[in-house]
Amino acid sequence: MAVDPLIELRDVNKYYGKLHVLRDINLTVGRGEVVVVIGPSGSGKSTLCRTINRLEPVESGTITLDGRPLPDEGRALARLRAEVGMVFQSFNLFAHKTVLANVSLAQIKVRRRSREEADRRSRELLERVGLLAHAEKYPAQLSGGQQQRVAIARALAMDPKALLFDEPTSALDPEMITEVLEVMQQLAREGSTMVVVTHEMGFARSAANRVVFMADGRIVEDRTPEEFFTAPRSERAKDFLSKILKH
Repeated sequence: MAVDPLIELRDVNKYYGKLHVLRDINLTVGRGEVVVVIGPSGSGKSTLCRTINRLEPVESGTITLDGRPLPDEGRALARLRAEVGMVFQSFNLFAHKTVLANVSLAQIKVRRRSREEADRRSRELLERVGLLAHAEKYPAQLSGGQQQRVAIARALAMDPKALLFDEPTSALDPEMITEVLEVMQQLAREGSTMVVVTHEMGFARSAANRVVFMADGRIVEDRTPEEFFTAPRSERAKDFLSKILKH
């Protein structure tokens, strides 16, 4: 069990109409832990990730961050989203703003930093993800991998307690996947609390403290990468691994 729980989901259920997409989910993510969520398409992985910062409201159950329940809406919700950074599949950068402005915007609006302070922090983070030279460019001038690294810098700029990654590499070409995963590996080594939904099994093996395997809206296994990849317990996991590890 995680010693110092930062994120806790208890008996969480989520429906889309009649479709029961999350079924009695119980999950604890400790501070500084990297939890990788894997499973077949439609298993509820992305929905799970999106409930943690309330992009998806849930029908029942409780979700707490740092011991506090997620707020419903308004300012408290904006503050929560500053505490829990999110990196999406599709970058979600503002096309009409420079890379620097993209990373600084929420710092100024939500964290109330001055532009100078925000830009200074943004440049530090752009350097960290290897993109300081591109600060004055616009997103369209960057590759997909570079845009995703800007999105990671933008999430880090808020000094979040936790980072959520919702299939951050699935829209990228293979050579760009590596550059994004390298940044994520570095964050994991530095002790960031991360929940990562991904199809990248190499990342799951090397960076995760725990692998959570989902199928049909349930958590089927929640184990160390070593245990999960070498000796999965459930038929669902064995079947899933046999399909993906052949390729």
